[in-house]
This record gives sequence, structure tokens and C-alpha cells, in this order.
Amino acid sequence: MSAMTTSIPSATSTAASAATAVSEDGENGRSDETGETGEISKTSGAAETAAPARRTGRRRRGGLSPGKRLPASRLIGPVLFLALWAGASAAGQLDTNAIPAPWTVLRTAGQLWSDGTLSTDILTSLQRAGSGFALGLTAGVVLALTAGLSRVGEALIDGTVQLNRAIPTLGLIPLFILWLGIGETFKIAIIAIVVYIPIYLNLYSALSGIDHRFVELAEVQGLSKLRFIREIVIPGALPGFFVGLRLGVTGSWLGLVVLEQINATSGLGYMMFQAQNYGQTDVILVGLLIYGIFGLVSDSAVRLIERRVLSWRRTLNS
Repeated sequence: MSAMTTSIPSATSTAASAATAVSEDGENGRSDETGETGEISKTSGAAETAAPARRTGRRRRGGLSPGKRLPASRLIGPVLFLALWAGASAAGQLDTNAIPAPWTVLRTAGQLWSDGTLSTDILTSLQRAGSGFALGLTAGVVLALTAGLSRVGEALIDGTVQLNRAIPTLGLIPLFILWLGIGETFKIAIIAIVVYIPIYLNLYSALSGIDHRFVELAEVQGLSKLRFIREIVIPGALPGFFVGLRLGVTGSWLGLVVLEQINATSGLGYMMFQAQNYGQTDVILVGLLIYGIFGLVSDSAVRLIERRVLSWRRTLNS
């Protein structure tokens, strides 16, 4: 009986201590929860404070974009130039002997077209420029691929092309006349040289600038050489190629202006050279305007093809 009495107080004291421990644990838990709640409230408050900053940052970053493209934006500059030219001519601010009015130039172009001389000269110039451009484009692409994809090709080709680039192309005209004669062949050859150099330089630079990590990834994936070129090299080099293509198109027209004034009997350059001898400024301006239209149209065509082919890119221009 005394043993039972002794065990009961001990059990009671044990239960009391356990209750005390539970109470302390509960208080500690509540304090921990209170601390966590305070931290959560602080975090949410900081997030709410940072949210406007992030929204402001997004607006600020969006403001760095050039914005939406204006409709027919490439025609705004030429149209403004023609409007200023017409306004200055109508106001009598320009010497008509030096710079005829736009309507005078258009009237002269209509007379030359009705005579049949302008259409013949345009066709001849287009044939020369087209033949030289096709030859230069082929040479530039083949040489760039050979030099960009092979160390042996690079050693054999790149130094020679860089040397050719350092030599003024128009300075080669006397030598090419001795080699190829004074006919059409040397004209096409000079245009081809003017075209192939920018195409080679930009395409070779694009090929050399492909990240080596893509090569390592292709090796890990087990791609063949042909598949590597088709799926990685060509898409990566296309932006540089189109830059060179645009420069090559413009170069073909620039070279044609000079070449058609050397022992030519037809072409826009020949027409302008003959007009210079007779002081026909309006005829010279007709030729210049046609060259400008050809250059603008050809460059716009290359831009359109580039936009279609590289539609997967996200750039400022797109």
C-alpha cells in the first residue's frame, strides 16, 4: 500500500513535467510560427515593393526598342529628296543648266524611251551587271566555303583574296584590257571582282565566327560532316552572307558606271558619257536616276529574301 502511494506521486510529477514541456513546446512553436509569419510578411512586402520596379524596368527595357516599322519607310527619304528638289526648282533657287527640274528630267526620259535608245541602253546594262554579278556570286561563295571549312583552303585562298582586296579594282582595268581585250569580257570580269570580294569577306567571317561549342555539340550528337554543314554551318553563316550579297549587288552597279564609259557603244554609262560631251545635264540625271532605282530595287529584293529566309531570327529590325 505504501508502495502504491509512493508510485502515484511520482507518476503525477512525471505527468506534470510532461505537461510543462508540452506547454513550453507549444509556446516555442507559436513563437516560431510568429517569426515565420513575420518573415513571410516581410518577404511579401518586399515582393510587392519590387513588383512596380520590375514593371518599370520592363517598360524601360521596352523603350529601348526602335519601335514598329513605318510603312514604306525606305521610300520616305527618296520621296522627301524629290520634293525638296521640285520645290527648289519651282522657286527658282536652282540653276536649270546645272540641275534641271524633275519634270524636265522626266520629259527627257520619255523622249529617250520613245526613241528606243533608253530601252536598249537599259537592257545592255542589265545584261552586263547580271553576268558579272552571277560570276562574282559563284566565285565568292565557293572560295568562302573552301577557306572557311578547311585549313588548307584557308592557307591557299584567304591571303590571296586579302591581297586582291588591297589592290584598287578599277586599277586592274588596263591589265585586263591587255589580257581580255577591249570588248565585253573584261567588263564582266571587273564587275565579278567587285562583287566577289564583299561576298567572300562577309561569308568567310561568318563561317569563322561560328561558336566552337556548336562543333562540340555536333560531335557529341554524332552528326556527319554533311549534316553538320547543312544544319549548323549554313544557318549560322546566312546573316553574314546576306550582308555581303547586299554589298555585292551595290558594287555591280558602281563598277558598271565606270566600265560603260570605256570603249562602249551602248549602255547607261555610255549614254551619260555622250551627254557629258554635249553638255546635256538632263540626260546625265536620267542615267543617274535609273542607276539609283536599280540599286534601290535590287537591295530591297535582297532584303526581302533575307527576311523570308531568316524569319526564325528575332532582331531589332524584326
